Amino acid sequence: MNDKIKFEIEYVIQSSPQLLYQYLATPSGLSEWFADNVNSRGEKFIFIWDGAEEEAKLLKKKTDEFVRFSWDENDDDSYFEMKIIVDEITKDVSLFITDFAEEDELEESKMLWGNQISDLKQVLGSK
Repeated sequence: MNDKIKFEIEYVIQSSPQLLYQYLATPSGLSEWFADNVNSRGEKFIFIWDGAEEEAKLLKKKTDEFVRFSWDENDDDSYFEMKIIVDEITKDVSLFITDFAEEDELEESKMLWGNQISDLKQVLGSK
């Protein structure tokens, strides 16, 4: 197995951290932009796309700050994290994505996140 490469992307989101967090940490919020449907039982989240299910475990979270998930199928230490950063001076809100991808899937993964975040901004009414 190839080692996955860690990558980080930052998106400016016009939203309050509290509202944004609801879309990152709750099944109903994630269902609106990240997957077709999301169910959870405790720390286990089931993401559904086009009828296919992917299971992930919620590794860590801090209210209004970040959530970190790990896909069950991963046999390494990779995870994906969505972190809310508020600029202390401008009060601009950014969403900082940390994820891992195989080298040959890196650009595709970044593009996928771009599309997902575009959907999130639409749901939030952000530009």
